[in-house]
Amino acid sequence: MSLYRDTVAVCRMIKIEHSVFALPFAFTGAFLAQGPGPGWSIPSWRILVPLTIAMIAVRSFAMAYNRLADMDIDSLNPRTQGRPLVTGELSVDFTKRFLFFCALVFTTACAAMNGTCLLLSPVALLWSAFYSHTKRFTPLCHFVLGSVLGLSPVAGWLAVSPSHLGYPAVLLFCGVTLWVAGFDILYACQDAEFDKSQGLSSLPASQGVPRALFTAAVTHTCAALIFPMVGLAAGQGIVALGVCVLVGGVLVWEHKLINADDLSRINVAFFTLNGVIAAFVFLGTWADLAIGSPWMFFTR
Repeated sequence: MSLYRDTVAVCRMIKIEHSVFALPFAFTGAFLAQGPGPGWSIPSWRILVPLTIAMIAVRSFAMAYNRLADMDIDSLNPRTQGRPLVTGELSVDFTKRFLFFCALVFTTACAAMNGTCLLLSPVALLWSAFYSHTKRFTPLCHFVLGSVLGLSPVAGWLAVSPSHLGYPAVLLFCGVTLWVAGFDILYACQDAEFDKSQGLSSLPASQGVPRALFTAAVTHTCAALIFPMVGLAAGQGIVALGVCVLVGGVLVWEHKLINADDLSRINVAFFTLNGVIAAFVFLGTWADLAIGSPWMFFTR
């Protein structure tokens, strides 16, 4: 195959466009670690560049591992039979080499940030790989996936402040975990019957689509309540609060697009709206820190 075709196949395998979910939250964590105030400035490029490389590398590792671990399932599911590993566009040996390369790039980028990130890099790799096996034995698999992406703001914070993990990062971890779990439950609804036939433990397969939709709604409600708490803990102001209100509105819209009898707009709800949410949270945080809102959530 040509280099161009190989590259396109790899991008399809790792769904490179879905980096929009994790990367903005990594930047959010890094920006918040700088702390609010009149002297606030964007973190150094010496932090942001390796952080960006690390996030892309670990996400590529997680997706490639997932495709390798799920080859047997993907080959049976009509929705996933066109994936590059199933069609043979990419070989198992190539994918294993790609995994090694991603792990090496991720570890190197972590080392370029600081010693704490380097020491924690194996944990991040192992946890991102572990997710791929969880749907075989627990309906909580969606929350495990959520926690993988939830590490993004934690990674961003530690890149800037390796010796102190602040409450905003912990709260953002919880919020992102619930947000991702909610939309992953929605996405899994389209495979409910297939997963059930294969003995997989996704929430829609084990509890049924109507209950899964209700659980996703409750999960997203909790996420929407946690996001403003991040602003409280970080001493942010009215801009961040306004963004939280917008995020809540987008989540409501997301759930109005889907019901148990009509899952046709699942991709709009999954990719478009959630990409908007990730961008909103990051840009809102950046704007609040840069402008320095005159009205704070509370008097510092």
